[in-house]
Amino acid sequence: MAHVQPTDIYPPSDLAERRVTIRQALRTAMLLGNEDLRSDRLFNHLALQIFRYQVDANPVYRSLVQARHIDPSALTDWRDIPPVPARAFKELPLLSQDPRPVEATFRTSGTTTGLIGRGVHQVRDLSLYRDSLISTATRYLRPELQAPNRSSADTSTRMRILCLTPDLKECPDSSLIYMLHTWIDEWDDGGGCFLADPEWHVRTSDLREAIERSHLDKNQVLIAGTAFSFMHVLDRISKEGFPPLTAGSMVVETGGFKGRSRTVSRVKLYKAIADAFGISMARIVNEYGMTELLSQFYEPILLENGPEDPENRRHLGPPWVRTRILNPHTLHAVPSGHPGILCHIDLANLDSVAMVLTEDLAVAVGEGFRILGRAQDATPRGCSLIMEELLSISG
Repeated sequence: MAHVQPTDIYPPSDLAERRVTIRQALRTAMLLGNEDLRSDRLFNHLALQIFRYQVDANPVYRSLVQARHIDPSALTDWRDIPPVPARAFKELPLLSQDPRPVEATFRTSGTTTGLIGRGVHQVRDLSLYRDSLISTATRYLRPELQAPNRSSADTSTRMRILCLTPDLKECPDSSLIYMLHTWIDEWDDGGGCFLADPEWHVRTSDLREAIERSHLDKNQVLIAGTAFSFMHVLDRISKEGFPPLTAGSMVVETGGFKGRSRTVSRVKLYKAIADAFGISMARIVNEYGMTELLSQFYEPILLENGPEDPENRRHLGPPWVRTRILNPHTLHAVPSGHPGILCHIDLANLDSVAMVLTEDLAVAVGEGFRILGRAQDATPRGCSLIMEELLSISG
């Protein structure tokens, strides 16, 4: 397997050629089992190359960097790359200049209207997104597929993917649904399906039938959906629940209470899911993702045999992502063990902006982080100041 070397990613002078060279380094790193970018030295080198490319290719981001009098060639540490708030995806065209067409436009699920509406992430390169999401999901959800000497033609580890969401043709702008479609393409045994209508109401009777068919076929099942979708199912099922899932099955919960009037604790939700589907809470995994990022984070409970209690878990991402926890007002790194807002640099965001500042509170746990919820302020002061700066220089 090819490895990423610093000499592989020094960019040629032409912008399009620079992108091709960087993209190849990224795709090499995203190959299953390739861990090269866990090296801080290699990650830092590639992150700085992507930053310099984005300054040259993205007019909005270039304006921010120039307004701060930052010399991209002088930066030596990825931590000094200026972030863009996730909110900026709602108001500004954060896309590189390139003659290739946009392959997909993903939108956030926010329900607000007016100036601050749904965030938009235009994706020029869906193959890069697929590489990123499959490599990461395989590591944290299907680690058995990474076994040495396993043939790619081996279909014995295929499982049934049941999605508590609409189909992609009904919600073509959902990055979550695109991800689930990709899982079906890669892992499904042929019986997988989408089980919600365009309003995201789950067809509970169809879910029951799908689980019953999986029993007849003796197949393991992966049920994926938002927290609110699972609540919808749990509210509608009878007291006896569903037939217990086949041994080795799992549930992937993707968050999704934001904007809903009703929420429950993760402990209560996971206990109800475990009881309804006849599985252990240790087989329920949370996926944390954002429309503004093309990479995802997972609880490594299946990989590490971690704690059943969801309150004691953490999230980890792929090697091409690094995460900082920052003071929401100053945007300085917080001391170890202190809460702050998450700031991710996702190298898969090659054609938009790699350094994204969120409004999610978290605390560092080892190499990962534990999510604490949303920042109490509607928009943390640090994010607001950057947004004001961006709007003033791009207006």
